[in-house]
Amino acid sequence: MTEFDFSTLIGLVEHYSPSGSEEAAASWLVKHMSSLGFEASLDEVGNALGVMGTGNKQVILLGHIDTVPGEIPVQVENEILFGRGSVDAKGPLACFVDAVAQVGVLDGWQFVVIGAVDEERDSLGARFVVDQYKPDFAIIGEPNNWDRIALGYKGSAWANITLIGDQTHTASGEQTAAEAVIEMWSAIKSFAEEFNSDKKRAFDKILPTLRGLDSGEDGFEQWARIKLGVRLPVEISPEEWYLKLEKILMTSNTFQNKMEKVGFAMLAWQSEKNSKLVRAFLNGIRHEGGTPRFVYKTGTADFNVVAPVWKCPAIVYGPGDSALDHTPNEHLALEEYKKAVSVLVGMFNNLTNS
Repeated sequence: MTEFDFSTLIGLVEHYSPSGSEEAAASWLVKHMSSLGFEASLDEVGNALGVMGTGNKQVILLGHIDTVPGEIPVQVENEILFGRGSVDAKGPLACFVDAVAQVGVLDGWQFVVIGAVDEERDSLGARFVVDQYKPDFAIIGEPNNWDRIALGYKGSAWANITLIGDQTHTASGEQTAAEAVIEMWSAIKSFAEEFNSDKKRAFDKILPTLRGLDSGEDGFEQWARIKLGVRLPVEISPEEWYLKLEKILMTSNTFQNKMEKVGFAMLAWQSEKNSKLVRAFLNGIRHEGGTPRFVYKTGTADFNVVAPVWKCPAIVYGPGDSALDHTPNEHLALEEYKKAVSVLVGMFNNLTNS
């Protein structure tokens, strides 16, 4: 392997930063970006910001600096970096920093690298910056391998459904709240199966999951609750999904019902394939000897927060195998990281010169 400076990647991974504890890593990144020529700072919610250039055309590179919990000893073995966040998603974020530093200041362009906090929880960092910028192009950092770009992420919505009714004798033969809530889950699954019947890709399907089931009684009332998650296609918004759940709830005449929306719902989003940004990436990947591939993800990311608002050409890119996300064996090959940096540098040259 030719000589390459991996200090951004290794230094960032060495600063363990599970969601809620990103301050030390963000402060280190700000200092490091300053040393590379960025105008760097922390914003009000703790995101690390690095700005290169002052031009009117703006490219935002949004990565996240937080990780899931579970510290992994940071070490390099056989040109492979082990450590929490090496894949998800400090690898992509460090890649952004190194690529922009190599490109430097370009007349008419401004590059903004953002190390966002809290992506693994409620995306508070991305929710803060979404109203602060209006970029011409956006690149979101998540691992999808160096030669692939992601154009779409499914949406998500979470809810708790509770049924409450009068207590009945066990010999009455009347339906229990627990039975009724299971029947309701079956109706939700049936709706999804009918919707999915002509869909070939998982990306286009409604994918509900039963996350929890509980029931109880106090001598006067009985109750049962299901906790639901769903991955949504582009054609179904979270609001439409919640309306469907309410209609299914209305089919229960015996029990009082309550639906509680949980957390932040995410709108699914799919970017245009034939954009200037995508073409620049395809050229960048080919220049490094790769065969470009597109991927559509069934999970969610900060992409879901910013892309529907910014409505500019946007893709998701980053080195690493997403199958290693959140695992105890998380690791990134340094050669892949190096290729990803080169892809980005080539992409910037294509984007800014065309």
